[in-house]
Amino acid sequence: MFILYAIPLGILAGYLLGGRISRLADLRLRWIPLALIGLLIQVSLFSDWLPADLGDAAPAIYIISNLLVFAMVLRNVRVPGMALAAVGAASNLLAIIANGGYMPADPAAFVALGLGGPGYTNSTLVTDPALPFLTDIFAMPAWMPAANVFSIGDVLLGLGVALTIALAMRVPRAATAPGLGSDTQTA
Repeated sequence: MFILYAIPLGILAGYLLGGRISRLADLRLRWIPLALIGLLIQVSLFSDWLPADLGDAAPAIYIISNLLVFAMVLRNVRVPGMALAAVGAASNLLAIIANGGYMPADPAAFVALGLGGPGYTNSTLVTDPALPFLTDIFAMPAWMPAANVFSIGDVLLGLGVALTIALAMRVPRAATAPGLGSDTQTA
């Protein structure tokens, strides 16, 4: 849910930089359906839409859903801001794969939000996680809507999304004003 905050922050930053929201219509991202499928899978995994116990399939499904989103991000890495999002997505994917299809959460961060019910969740307690610096070690304040634990990868992914939005909103400068910047001069 951390990324949901990146979108309005990107729009706000875009406005503060003098941009226009209408410029987002010019943003050309490829493979969006792939990312939407990956996100829909994740929403399904971590909601009541699917049975609470998917057994050994849940971690593999989670990895595949992250790979779908990561593929879309990589496909658009040349779009300003998406390289940072790619680093964040790669960090999360690496932590999830290294921990067998789970994103470990710091116990203190996990407890701060009262997480830990039955079923498969996007973050789980792991006794000795691999790559602990890439796992969910931070907690949003519990009073925030959709508060959750998050990782440095989530921060980088969110910043990349916000930056992509803010930069896309900028009004492009005119190439050159008539008569300015020309190598030819009139006599």
